[in-house]
Amino acid sequence: MFKKLFLNLRYPLTTYKPIKKSTPENIIEIPTAWKGLELVIEDILDRFDIGRDNCIEFGVEFGYSAVVFSNYFKKVKGIDIFIGDDHTTHKGDHYDKTKKSLEQFENIDLYKSDYKDWIKKDKEHYDFAHVDIVHNYKETYECGLWAVQHSKCCVFHDTESFPAVKKAVFDIAKHTGKKVYNYPHHHGLGIIV
Repeated sequence: MFKKLFLNLRYPLTTYKPIKKSTPENIIEIPTAWKGLELVIEDILDRFDIGRDNCIEFGVEFGYSAVVFSNYFKKVKGIDIFIGDDHTTHKGDHYDKTKKSLEQFENIDLYKSDYKDWIKKDKEHYDFAHVDIVHNYKETYECGLWAVQHSKCCVFHDTESFPAVKKAVFDIAKHTGKKVYNYPHHHGLGIIV
């Protein structure tokens, strides 16, 4: 409790309070730490007047959040190495499994790539971005800064579970001069707009 209070004082993010919660039409039933966040995505998009053309996601894992985003965007690009990381329970290549389970969602394109390689070549601007990669400061900051600079709105999962993610979100918002919010439920969702 003290640690959480200290983090909130050190990295003060305005608490995001949704006006409405809504369940997307399409969801896949898989175990996920993202469960519950699907209820606030439409509220975020409406509140900040986010376009609905394209979304990029760094950290797809098994595709729960990608499917959520596919309800709202014409095109969703999912970037992941698909082998897990230090903070995931699944280790080993699961690209084919994820691709197969998402094949019915024609507006989702998956790319097996490290974010570091991807951001070197992608010059596109997106309506929305999502960062949920290895939960270390350096990687979250590097990927997140690119995502914030290449989108109107970027969300970051695990601001409540990993202090390094919350610090990176705070620092990116400060660096870019953008507004920052934190939805403190379901492991936390940082929002930079």
